[in-house]
Amino acid sequence: MDSQPNWKDAHYLAAGTSRQRRTYAVLKELGIITTLGAFDPVVAGTIPLDIELPGSDVDIICEVALGDSQSFVHLLQSHYGHLPTFRSRRVVSGSQPALVSSFCYAQVEIEVFGQDLPTVQQYAFRHLVVEHAVLRAGGAPWRTAVRRLKEQGLKTEPAFATLLQLPGNPYEALLTLESLSPAEVAAMLAQTPLPGGQG
Repeated sequence: MDSQPNWKDAHYLAAGTSRQRRTYAVLKELGIITTLGAFDPVVAGTIPLDIELPGSDVDIICEVALGDSQSFVHLLQSHYGHLPTFRSRRVVSGSQPALVSSFCYAQVEIEVFGQDLPTVQQYAFRHLVVEHAVLRAGGAPWRTAVRRLKEQGLKTEPAFATLLQLPGNPYEALLTLESLSPAEVAAMLAQTPLPGGQG
C-alpha cells in the first residue's frame, strides 16, 4: 500500500492485514458505517496503520453537531445498546466537548467518538495522516519500533513523538509535520536514527 488510502472509505481494510480484514468483517456485520453514515464516520486509530496491539480497540470518529448530540447517542443506543459493556459518556478532546460510546462485539472492542468538527479536522484523523506518512517513509523498522514502545506502555502519539525526538506535547508536536512533503518526511527520518540501530 504505497499511496495513502481513502480513509473515508473503509473498504481498504478488506484487502489489508488479517486484523484489518477481521475489523472490516466486524464493521460489516454491525452495519455501523452505514448506521453512522450521516455523521461522516472514519475508522481511525492504530488498526488502519497496522501498529495495533492484540487488545487495541476499533476507533471510529464522527462529526456530530452540538444540536445532534442527543440523536447521535440515541442512534448508537438503539442499535448497539444491547451489546456487552455498552456505555456512552461526555469527554473533552483538544479543548472541545466530545461524545464517546463504546461496546464489545465478537470479542472486539469498538469505540465511537463524536465531535462538532469535520472528521478531517479532528485530532485522530490528523494524527492518522501524519503517522501514515511517517510509517510509509520509515517502513517496517519504524512500524516495529512504534509497536515496541506501545508494548512498553506508551500510547501511540507519544511513541511516535519519542522516536521522532519531538519536544513538548506529543499530540500537538505531531501536527507540526502536517505540512511536510513525503520527501521532507523521509529526510527527517534519515536524520532521526531509531534506537538500537533499527533504522
